[in-house]
Amino acid sequence: VLTTTLHPFMAILVELVLPLLILLLLLPLIHVLLALLRGKNEAHRLKPKLPPGPRGLPVIGNLHQLGENPHHTLWELSQRYGPLMQLQLGRVPAIVVSSAQMAEEVMKTHDLKACSRPVPTSWKRLTYEFKDVAFSPYSSTWRELRKIFMVSLLNVKKVDGFRFVREEEVERLISLISSLASLEPINLSKLLHSFSNDIICRVAFGKSFRTVGEGPEENKFHRILRETQALLAEFFVADYFPWAGWVDVLAGRRDRLEKNFAQLDAFYEEVIETHADPNRAPDDKVDSLDVLLHLQKQDPHLTMDHLKGFLLDVLLGGSDTSSATLEFAMAELARNPRAMSKAQEEVRRMVGEKGKVGESDISEFRYLKCVVMETLRLHPVVPLLVHRETMHHININGYDIPAKTRVMVNALAIGREKASWEKPEEFIPE
Repeated sequence: VLTTTLHPFMAILVELVLPLLILLLLLPLIHVLLALLRGKNEAHRLKPKLPPGPRGLPVIGNLHQLGENPHHTLWELSQRYGPLMQLQLGRVPAIVVSSAQMAEEVMKTHDLKACSRPVPTSWKRLTYEFKDVAFSPYSSTWRELRKIFMVSLLNVKKVDGFRFVREEEVERLISLISSLASLEPINLSKLLHSFSNDIICRVAFGKSFRTVGEGPEENKFHRILRETQALLAEFFVADYFPWAGWVDVLAGRRDRLEKNFAQLDAFYEEVIETHADPNRAPDDKVDSLDVLLHLQKQDPHLTMDHLKGFLLDVLLGGSDTSSATLEFAMAELARNPRAMSKAQEEVRRMVGEKGKVGESDISEFRYLKCVVMETLRLHPVVPLLVHRETMHHININGYDIPAKTRVMVNALAIGREKASWEKPEEFIPE
């Protein structure tokens, strides 16, 4: 219609130009469509291949699935989703490692890229802004602190130097059990807890704070440390939703944390002041705090906060961990008469005419060592190892693990892995 109403020349011009104009108008649209398709393909190609895992809920992710005993819940989930499982804990991406092979990948093959620590609220406060070794994120400072800790406090000579403490406390425990056995039922859990706490306190401070007794001083240390352990495992909303820290304040968790920190700090100050007193009676039995105070005089970069952080690691690493292992070992032996009989036979054979066992004899107890290892397999003291955090992207078993991902190694699941153990649920020291 247009061409018949125009001048013939104009009609020809329109017929030639109109397709060109339409093409010019379509070119940007085609360019946009191609860019969108290209971007979609690129995004699909670059999208990380994450490990499998349960679908989470909006906002909270998989937090609701952890339950009261996360190590058991995660073990059950791993049987469905595999030994490398991905979770979303609020705003925190995480993976759960549930097999020995995957644990080796994380803790050996990719150790340098996955050896840092997350920064939970309670860890940060109770370690004096990460002045310790066990809970601190990876850094050059951490490397130096770890070197000091290992060389000064955990070397073979130093550990062997506290043998007299361990042997004295063992004799005291045996004597106490013997005296109580004929009078009343024995609360072995309480005695073992007191036993391990007394050893660690004498090693750390040169003094035991008895947890069995009536006096208030006897229970002071135990009460403070028990609350510290509870707070280190406490759920703080701010750790998973940084914008919601006010919830912890309203719930009283912040006040509870500050109260425990003040009590712990006062306890440290008290024992440090006693050790630093120039009028203190000389003693040839040097404890861990004496060693740390000596190191501080030599190194100006080592502050009192560092010393307190070291002490926390010593206390947490040797108190409830030891007593819990002893309790589980005794429970398993009581449930398995055959294993109990073999352990007793070995002890009687080794004791012979000596009447008691010393630390120098321990290397000869092969079956008893198996009992301890089997106990730790079935009942790991820390079922979810202290969490790690990846510093860089890593690839495990074909799956992409982005940086800043929390790594949870489930020792309980590894100890009961069917691929590694014929009867993983049974107590078989052999």
